Amino acid sequence: MRLPITLDLHIPNFNYPDVGPDAVFSRLVEIAQTAESSGFSSVSLMDHLHQIGPVGPPQNWMFEGSTMLAAIAASTTRLTLGLLVGSVTYRNPAIAAKTTTTLDIISGGRAWHGLGAGWFEEEHAAYGYQFPPLKQRFEMLEEALQISRAMFTQEQASFAGKHFHVDAAYNNPKPLRGDIPILVGGSGERKTLRLVAQYADGCNLFGGPDQVRHLLGVLEQHCADVGRDFTQITKTGLGRVIIARTQEQAQRKLESLRSAGVSEEALAMFIAGDPDTVGERVQAFKDAGLEGYGFSMPDSHDLEAVELAGRTLSRIFG
Repeated sequence: MRLPITLDLHIPNFNYPDVGPDAVFSRLVEIAQTAESSGFSSVSLMDHLHQIGPVGPPQNWMFEGSTMLAAIAASTTRLTLGLLVGSVTYRNPAIAAKTTTTLDIISGGRAWHGLGAGWFEEEHAAYGYQFPPLKQRFEMLEEALQISRAMFTQEQASFAGKHFHVDAAYNNPKPLRGDIPILVGGSGERKTLRLVAQYADGCNLFGGPDQVRHLLGVLEQHCADVGRDFTQITKTGLGRVIIARTQEQAQRKLESLRSAGVSEEALAMFIAGDPDTVGERVQAFKDAGLEGYGFSMPDSHDLEAVELAGRTLSRIFG
């Protein structure tokens, strides 16, 4: 299956000015509905248990991602939805597949299944999860990818691995499209991109246009090695955007982040500017070979900014 992402609004932050716990869900629905009406193809959430830097301090709000995606699905009609990405260390892969299938049913067939090896050791310790060595986490990821596909497509799924197993497990009703697209997040050249080539319907890469071009070359070689058609995989990337109607307004947004203590290293990762500037810089990712682009916005609570981003960038990735 093709991964249904062209332009994704990634929402990692839930602390908005003058929005309390009783109103935050309503604001999230407004954000998602604005994204949908302005040209975004999808909305994604993180799979984290408390906030991560540099988004914010750990005590900031964090929702269980799949639960919130299901609520957003019920409030939208066209957006595709998924975790960017689910950690294999946090849940049994068969249960994770059933959760995404439930989201698929709620949304009318709009779910995709994001998986990754996990990375945030501090969070694992805080919530009582083991944090295995990287080699083991990649073994777990490969097994989870196989179990997920079996759960989505087979009448009963059976798999016996080193870390996970299922024995004639049911996942009924089945996904509405007969399967659910699987995305693997990460840019690791030796392991992550090999798993994309072997098992996934989409990748999500980090880095600038030159790095993306290099990584896609690596992925293409992995596809050749395993006999996979490179064109079957949807190539997406993840970034950060600050957009405003003028360059001066965008610079003021950057300055407000600097005043709030955001590091210069983090600020340098933003694509910031007016629509023409942002559009030109995002176009470079498409020219490098991406078919979909996702990004977070530090002011995603500002519906006007979300609309401006969607209308600007859906002309490139639309």
